[in-house]
Amino acid sequence: MHNMPAVSLVAVPGRRSRTLELAREIERRGFAGIYSPSRFANFALCDALAFATERIPFGTAIAPIYARSLDDFAQSAAFLHEVSGGRFRFGIGVAHAPSQARMGAKPGKPLSDIRAFVSKLRAYPGNGAQPPLVLAALRTKMVALSGEIAEGVVFANASRSHMKVSLAALPADKRNDENFFVGNMLPTCITDDLAAARAVHRRTLTHYAGLPNYRNYWKEAGYVDEMTGIEKALAENRPDDVPKYLTDAWIDDVALSGPASRVREGVEAWIAAGVRTPIIVPSSAAGNQLKAFEEIFATFK
Repeated sequence: MHNMPAVSLVAVPGRRSRTLELAREIERRGFAGIYSPSRFANFALCDALAFATERIPFGTAIAPIYARSLDDFAQSAAFLHEVSGGRFRFGIGVAHAPSQARMGAKPGKPLSDIRAFVSKLRAYPGNGAQPPLVLAALRTKMVALSGEIAEGVVFANASRSHMKVSLAALPADKRNDENFFVGNMLPTCITDDLAAARAVHRRTLTHYAGLPNYRNYWKEAGYVDEMTGIEKALAENRPDDVPKYLTDAWIDDVALSGPASRVREGVEAWIAAGVRTPIIVPSSAAGNQLKAFEEIFATFK
């Protein structure tokens, strides 16, 4: 029996009820969790998951700390913790510049903003217990902070080759604690055509390659030439050239692609690298999220 990954789920407009049916199917099939990125009201989805599912852990991966008032977050998170029987993981982060702009946020320094948010949340009176907190991290200072003040850490589009270095920033007791959540949002495209799968990732990951915080992380992970090439292309107004710097070797380090057996082996490799909960972010070379889930269900059964 192979290890079951968790999955990423988004409630796309027009398919929200179908998304809840899908969540029940994910639970029935024994996946390790359901984690929702900050698109299309992931907190609302988590509210629904508390009642649409019975056993599976679920959470935000992530909720940007600027999206709601602290008062609303404190009350909502405590509510979810209680009604879900402790299944909810409150994944938080500062998000990236485009989403901060969309929220009208005025961010300060990421580490101090997160530290202040967590201390205020934990001190918030009269709501009952708060759920386990999971911090979104890319670079080692935020990983270290998660080990100091949270119950877990979640990456997105991390490099597997760099994961040992990243997790070395955690204290040994957290690194070895099975209850300390270590997750990674892992772009996944399952098809017998490996080149087609990589082409899907090249398309979806170009957005992240445009974000300085991700480029800085991938430089830290050893992809200095690729990221410098991207920066030069953007500075010279050649955005169409960005995908050519997203090499097959880079894609294979940050994503899972290709036939089912290769993807299953990839999940095991991520677990071996220290990620206890790989979170499959589904894409399909042949359709939408629903098609991608068909391919995931056929791969992990």
